[in-house]
Amino acid sequence: MERLQKVIAASGLTSRRKAEVLISEGRVRVNGNVIREMGYKVKKGDRIEVDGELIQKENKVYYVMNKPKKCLCTLDDEHGRKTVVSLIDCEERIFPVGRLDYDTSGVLILTNDGEFANMIIHPRYHLPKTYDVLIDGILDTSQIKELEKGIQLDDGMTLPAKVRVRKKDYALKKTKFDLTIVEGRNHQVKRMVEYFGYQVTSLHRKSIGFLKVDDMSQGSYRLLKPQEVKDLRRLANEGK
Repeated sequence: MERLQKVIAASGLTSRRKAEVLISEGRVRVNGNVIREMGYKVKKGDRIEVDGELIQKENKVYYVMNKPKKCLCTLDDEHGRKTVVSLIDCEERIFPVGRLDYDTSGVLILTNDGEFANMIIHPRYHLPKTYDVLIDGILDTSQIKELEKGIQLDDGMTLPAKVRVRKKDYALKKTKFDLTIVEGRNHQVKRMVEYFGYQVTSLHRKSIGFLKVDDMSQGSYRLLKPQEVKDLRRLANEGK
């Protein structure tokens, strides 16, 4: 048995929070009875109606996109800017899993499966995410060791990271490196770099676990294969 608001949200009709509002307003019926109880649980086969309309369980879909720069990881934008959701042609009510900044490109998963999304972004699962980073400074050995050990940000100590320096341009004072983290804090990579007084000038997420978009142009997307979804779940569970 599952909570009523969770089942409504899983149908794709609305969010769980909005479903709770609908319940409190008496707009939800189960087997013909108005339900206002937040903890009410329903079982398989129960007839659930919202505003007189029978809800249908939504098929779970999973997409991977090579997010382009100058595109927002949100459902809509009041200023009319391009969003990642607007790039995908599908009937389901999907959302981006986590966020990549407006000026950041790379691997992005979109789905309507909230449980799966939580496994991808929650730090307790330790799912590795690797970024291609270019900064306006020379990253020295001591700074690399600090990144790998963990640094103190305003919202707490970061978990250990992996750093692989790819190029140091002493003439232009730039460093290109791969950074692998297992968290997904807001602007985390940029803040980790700013800790040393540098600025990120280019950022691209290369992978989430084994998932890459090397063969995809920016803005293109595809459905994840069932085995890929299964393997991502397994990898996340192994990291707990």
